[in-house]
Amino acid sequence: MIAARDFSVFVSHPGKGVASMDLVVEGVRCGGCMSAIEKGLKSQDGIRGARVNLASKRLTVEWDEGATQPGFILQRLDELGFPAFPFAPETAGGLEANEERRLLRCLGVVAFAMMNIMLLSVSVWSGARAGVTGATRDMFHWLSALIALPAVAYAGRPFFESAVRALRQGAVNMDVPISLGVLLALILSVVQTAQHAEEAYFDSAVMLLMFLLAGRALDQRMRRKTREVAGNLAAMKAETATRICGDEDEEALEVPIAAIRAGDLVLARPGERISIDGIVEAGRSEVDQSLVTGETAPIPVAPGQPVYAGTVNMTGTLRIKVRSAASGTLLDEVNALLAKAVEQRSSYVRLADRAARLYAPLVHVTALATFLGWLASGLGWQASLVVAITVLIITCPCALGLAVPAVQVVAASAMFRRGILLNSGDALERLANVDTIVFDKTGTLTLPQPGVANLGDHDSRDLELAGALASASRHPLSRILAAAIATKSRLAVEEFSGEGVEAFVDGERLRLGSATFCKAEELAPAVASEWPDASLIFFRRGERTAYFVISQALRPDAREVVRQLAAQGYAIEILSGDRDAPVAAIAGKLSVMNFAAGLKPAGKIARLERLKSQGRCVLMVGDGLNDAPALAAAHVSISPVSATHLAQAHADAVFLGERLAPVAAALRLARKAKRLMLQNLWLAVLYNAVAVPVAIAGHATPLIAALAMSGSSILVTLNALRARAAGEVAS
Repeated sequence: MIAARDFSVFVSHPGKGVASMDLVVEGVRCGGCMSAIEKGLKSQDGIRGARVNLASKRLTVEWDEGATQPGFILQRLDELGFPAFPFAPETAGGLEANEERRLLRCLGVVAFAMMNIMLLSVSVWSGARAGVTGATRDMFHWLSALIALPAVAYAGRPFFESAVRALRQGAVNMDVPISLGVLLALILSVVQTAQHAEEAYFDSAVMLLMFLLAGRALDQRMRRKTREVAGNLAAMKAETATRICGDEDEEALEVPIAAIRAGDLVLARPGERISIDGIVEAGRSEVDQSLVTGETAPIPVAPGQPVYAGTVNMTGTLRIKVRSAASGTLLDEVNALLAKAVEQRSSYVRLADRAARLYAPLVHVTALATFLGWLASGLGWQASLVVAITVLIITCPCALGLAVPAVQVVAASAMFRRGILLNSGDALERLANVDTIVFDKTGTLTLPQPGVANLGDHDSRDLELAGALASASRHPLSRILAAAIATKSRLAVEEFSGEGVEAFVDGERLRLGSATFCKAEELAPAVASEWPDASLIFFRRGERTAYFVISQALRPDAREVVRQLAAQGYAIEILSGDRDAPVAAIAGKLSVMNFAAGLKPAGKIARLERLKSQGRCVLMVGDGLNDAPALAAAHVSISPVSATHLAQAHADAVFLGERLAPVAAALRLARKAKRLMLQNLWLAVLYNAVAVPVAIAGHATPLIAALAMSGSSILVTLNALRARAAGEVAS
């Protein structure tokens, strides 16, 4: 049935003879799941590659066209134990949120069950000293069973389903010993209750499951990613374009973007988003190309210059000859680079996953050897099984499962107090490994919104008149000037498209706009030389000419933060899509020797790849849509809160406010957090080194094992709380 469906609408063709499809895969939890899926698919004839993104649970499959069909790929995934469906934003968007809600429901059920079972268990324990009869004890045990069995059947599904999938593939993951320990404890408890035994272990099984679900829920909360990427890209891409059908603008017709072909002429009016990639044939304007360069200042365009889909035409009307429209645009290139970068970074195996690969098989071998050893020594099968279950419970990776998430939650709280919001569960580990920091310029090292650098050079009357002219203009630089002056005066003005605005006050001509419009051609070169990284607005009042400098100021603490980071041994670089002069000026102010300007998204990724090939672990700090692929490609990434939604979605962390200090604080906290994670893992190992021999020797019961397991969990949690103190020191 799966193979019979038509999935052609979801199939793309990245190369000749190659087909590709994106899928959302259920049940992907760890590096072992990734490996099982990728190896299971690559072993099939005709499949070129399979790449799993653990963070978003996305799978990209490429195959030789005609060698297989999408339906058979889905069928193979189903056989592997990982049901999948074609990726579509409207169906995949809530997958992570639904899983988190499911875990919280399971946690709520098992926590309620545990509280009630513990009340019954305390009654049995205290009653044993008072000589409680066997009938009363059995009644309390059966009541515990009545609560525990349905609660575990419901709340244990996340572990049971994962364990079954692993066993079907002949593999063992962390969920297998968890499931075995819980189920065997329940089964043995039911058997012993039926045999009127003094001890039952319903409380142990339920307590174990509650601790593990708490760790899983915390981990899921940290891993849940922003799911708005596809919607953001779709919003940037217009669905229609105004095609010119003749030589006159009056014959322009709005048509779907799919009907536009290379060589067509389209019209872009002021304020419209350009829907195609092309070359300007006629008209002059200014275009917001922050998509391409990251530079918020509008770029003047004239005949012969390129424009790109997703950018915004600001002032004049443009006639554009189409190079690409429905596909193949720069926006599509950004999307493709982004997808590739995310897939590459998703191959990172987290600390807990690496530990679990060795831990789970060792637990099974130890428990089985214990059972067989005691059985061979003449102990009955029930007593031998009790000892084996004790080993399973006492070695259960609860402390291991909490070792990393507990630190993550505490460190995330400490970072929040420092103005840092984490988007990724493994960001702390990757931040701790950083040795190179790459900054974008505009909106990252500088404040996101430009300001007026020389307001103090003008008298109050000029400021009032210039502010009134600026408030009447639609030009983005004029809006910045109007906001800076904030005058309430209003003038009747005439706006000249692409040049400026004009008004008359008491017979005196006032102009605000370009150097030519304000007759400041002689003044302009000297001013531009003095302010190479700024935009200029000229003001003419009668025969006098003045100017306003619109520039993006450095973040207040940028110099100090960059100096501190360099002193700590980090290599610092600046990669920007802006012009050479502004980038060089900022690099000079910050004493950064390595910088590059005029880079498009692919250029930034190329530089990151070169650094990666040199063995560098790179932190990318950027804010623009053009930075999103680089943010995803870097070892780890941070964006300011003023960044585009797309940049924030692919950054591992977001920092708040106008200061750059949270970036340095994030690195300090991450190094401390990783040390605590490693300490917790070693605590879990040492705990097992002491507890396992005791359990194997038969000196512990499942109840004592559950309490010891809980104690180890509390120990790693208390150690994790030291990350909070690290945050206070960092502040």
